[in-house]
Amino acid sequence: MKILLIIGHSKPHSFNHAIAEKSALVLKELGHEVLFRDLYQEHFDPVMPTGEENLPENELSEQIQHHIRDFKEADGVIIVHPNWWGGPPAILRGWVDRVIRTGSCYNFTKEGVVSYVGGKIVQIFSTSNTPRDVELQVYGDPIETFWKTVVFGLLGTKSFERRNFESIVLSTSEERQSWLAEVESTLKRRFDTIP
Repeated sequence: MKILLIIGHSKPHSFNHAIAEKSALVLKELGHEVLFRDLYQEHFDPVMPTGEENLPENELSEQIQHHIRDFKEADGVIIVHPNWWGGPPAILRGWVDRVIRTGSCYNFTKEGVVSYVGGKIVQIFSTSNTPRDVELQVYGDPIETFWKTVVFGLLGTKSFERRNFESIVLSTSEERQSWLAEVESTLKRRFDTIP
């Protein structure tokens, strides 16, 4: 399988990067081709230029075309990011705006939305400092709604899961090692038996 692995975190030695590195290692051990995209490292511009949404795909920048191609060709998508103000960082939100675009990945018709990229297996690994009960009871888990319903629900995803690790700021080294072991077991469960 081709697996697109995207990280949206500005600090290269963050726990998010540890999750992404563990994910890449496990996927390669399972025999998958990993398309690794570190949005900060490649200086991805999240700001959509005026008029870009109306351009045909072949008139977009080479970088955006490459991202769209990776997304369309991937059998699975893994996204790793922190919770910043109840959502993914702006760089990742901008990636969604510019890459998962009308005409390339889906279209609106009189019968409803038609997806050209359905059937993907999606795994979100997010991190936060907010306690889980507060995230659910006070905020209603907006990251889950964004990824599961707004983005991948519209696209007709085959299988979706999200795991949030918290509280990062209070976590111990032992907890983080345990979480990385959970990342490994999750990926083996979700991606090992897929032809």
